[in-house]
Amino acid sequence: MYPDRILSGMRPTGALHIGHYHGALKNWVKLQNEYPCFFMVADWHALTTTYDDTEIIGKSVWETLIDWFAAGVDPQQATIFIQSRVPEHAELTLLLGMTTPLGWLERVPTYKDQIEKLSHKDLLTYGFLGYPLMQAADILIYRANMVPVGEDQVPHIEMTREIARRFNHLYGREPGFEQKAQEAAKRMGSKRAKLYEELRTRFQQHGDDDALEQGRALLSEAQSLSMGDRERLFGYLEGSRKLILQEPRALLTEASRLPGLDGQKNEQKLWQFDCHAR
Repeated sequence: MYPDRILSGMRPTGALHIGHYHGALKNWVKLQNEYPCFFMVADWHALTTTYDDTEIIGKSVWETLIDWFAAGVDPQQATIFIQSRVPEHAELTLLLGMTTPLGWLERVPTYKDQIEKLSHKDLLTYGFLGYPLMQAADILIYRANMVPVGEDQVPHIEMTREIARRFNHLYGREPGFEQKAQEAAKRMGSKRAKLYEELRTRFQQHGDDDALEQGRALLSEAQSLSMGDRERLFGYLEGSRKLILQEPRALLTEASRLPGLDGQKNEQKLWQFDCHAR
């Protein structure tokens, strides 16, 4: 829908280790040369399991950034930021929480697994149950359409897609949507508007996937469109409603699981990937 964009992050809960380099950082260095990348120090996520020791989080934020730079993550090539410095993450998490069914969070495969692994902590909290919802907000707020993950984390991305789809279904309804979309198309200019309508017809009447991709590219390149018009035209192209949130897809990493010193497999868990020694 929108131009390719990547978002990933790590939770600052201690020193980084070799697993972070091979499981994430090495891939980030590669990706920053290929796509617009957003890399986040997920300090609010760290509170889900380390809420009783916030001092280590504050200290680890800066140590994490130093380690990223030492590994080759380049602030001149990628956007690097601290999650808590962007309050809109919390705002979108709150809004998504109003529409996300509780059962979606309870069925996350890693939820019970982490409860068992971290049995020495009291994790029967709303924050821990809802961390996948905040992850969804992290992704959706930047319209990131690719998220580097290991195989075990694909269900998290699928849930983010469901959350975005439900949000668009509820709030993409708009009186006079078709008329507004047609008026928006005219603002692209007569030639582009005609091409857009041809591509829309080819996709909706003949199922031409190439026409859909060409239509998306056409809208992405149109500089004269407002954000609202762009959302309407993306939805009108696909025969749906106004598309407010973009559905991301998983970008599988090469090193999705790494053996730890204890013989167990350390899985790459989005920004549930802790920064502490193993």
